[in-house]
Amino acid sequence: MTERKEPRQILTKEELVEQLRACGIKEGQSLIVHVSLSRLGFVIGGAETLIRALLELVGVNGTLMMPSQTWKNLDPETGVHWEEPAEWWPLIRKHWPAYDKEVTPAIGMGVAAEMFRKWPGAVRSDHPARSFAALGKHAEYLVKDHDLSNIFGAGSPLDKLYQLNGHILLIGVGYDKNTSLHLAETRADYPGKQMVNESSAVLVEGVRKRVTYPTQAVDDSDFVPLGQEYEQAVNLQIHRAGNAEVRLMELRSLVDWATVWMEQHR
Repeated sequence: MTERKEPRQILTKEELVEQLRACGIKEGQSLIVHVSLSRLGFVIGGAETLIRALLELVGVNGTLMMPSQTWKNLDPETGVHWEEPAEWWPLIRKHWPAYDKEVTPAIGMGVAAEMFRKWPGAVRSDHPARSFAALGKHAEYLVKDHDLSNIFGAGSPLDKLYQLNGHILLIGVGYDKNTSLHLAETRADYPGKQMVNESSAVLVEGVRKRVTYPTQAVDDSDFVPLGQEYEQAVNLQIHRAGNAEVRLMELRSLVDWATVWMEQHR
């Protein structure tokens, strides 16, 4: 039997605001947002409309944050240039452009995240491979001093959002896109936890240099089952906006719960 496909919805900004408000977004919240724009349906105005809707919802006292990662600015040996032949890797390593937070595009984060990092007033962290962009009341605080080695741990943008009692908003995406779970990885104590050396091209006084830095190895392979169990444990309500499932959750609640889960299951 063929599964019936849901008719694609068309959404104005006003409809998007109304539907997302019904999901629990409130004025003054600090949100990290992960979104698949196409899953919403046809949003009139696309990413621009979505960002304007979110800014209207959180208001002048709220803050939005999105990942603006540039992970192709890692050594090719890590697998980030898997689509290119290995014999090209030395040239890629030598000539990949240095991270410039004003210019370097976000990679694989979606059209909304790429537009958001260029939004007037948005600020971006300095990490050459794992940056975040933020806009609003706490934006400068969130992205300031993003340490090379401490990508997702204490003092990182994610940890600062945790300290602010921020929220996670997933629109049309699952827990495999839930970057906040990497904060739980840094806190959990489990077998196999290890440090690795990564390297990226950066600008030092206007000159391109490749720097190597130790950081914790990340693993998102169990994020989906973890997320499913979390939803059952806390009875998380799944909302709808357009054609997309929407999940709004407290970052602190998820990270604390996931830290224990990782220690028990990894």
